[in-house]
Amino acid sequence: MRYRLDLGYLGTNYHGWQRQPNAHTVQAEVENALCTLLRCPVDLVGAGRTDTGVHALGYAAHFDYNGAIDSPAKFCHALNGILPGSIAIHSLTEVDGDFHARFSATSRQYIYLISREKNPFLAPLAYQYTAALDFAKLEASACLLEETSDFASFCKAGSDQGTTICRVTTARWTQEGGVWKFSITADRFLRNMVRALVGSMLQVSCGHWSLARFKQAIDAQDRSLAGPSAEPQGLFLASIGYPHPYPSTTPYPALPTGIQP
Repeated sequence: MRYRLDLGYLGTNYHGWQRQPNAHTVQAEVENALCTLLRCPVDLVGAGRTDTGVHALGYAAHFDYNGAIDSPAKFCHALNGILPGSIAIHSLTEVDGDFHARFSATSRQYIYLISREKNPFLAPLAYQYTAALDFAKLEASACLLEETSDFASFCKAGSDQGTTICRVTTARWTQEGGVWKFSITADRFLRNMVRALVGSMLQVSCGHWSLARFKQAIDAQDRSLAGPSAEPQGLFLASIGYPHPYPSTTPYPALPTGIQP
């Protein structure tokens, strides 16, 4: 039988989602907890990678188990009791065998948070950028992304992505008090893409680049001409969309104001 896990995690102390030798990862933590409860090895398949220090609000994974889990709510409660406080299981549901946490996904939403003042309580969750910025320029930069199809300039060098074409459906900046938030939804994302986009838009906002220069960086399809990647702690994988009858993931409900997507 195949089961889907929905979860969220604080990525500060992890080397990303994907299991790696000699590295502390979210996938390894959850697999170990599942193995303890189910008393057998578990191969957990996640919706995709997240980089070191990056967080997830609404993440999905699946695993196969030759048995029935009679009470998903009790199972989740027990699983949360084993896992560290930085990982929270939202739900467990039985799904058809053709469901795939990664390949069945039709969209993903990321958010990036910038704290405009020094705030020790937001430090693990937002990039603390207190230099002068122009919010209107950020908004204008984001508008260009919905008109873009090839994001090669914002893909980590050396990545084997197959294609650099992504269909962005929404890209916008909002302000909520001292937190500025960038939200972007697309059918797929390239490795390091969101952080590279934010870093490039900050070049426009602080006056180092014109909007035309940002457009040139997009059109060049050359990573060396785009801006530096923004810091990882401000990035969240917010939600993942799936086709009917599977619901999209939903963010963990108890979040500080300004972090909800």
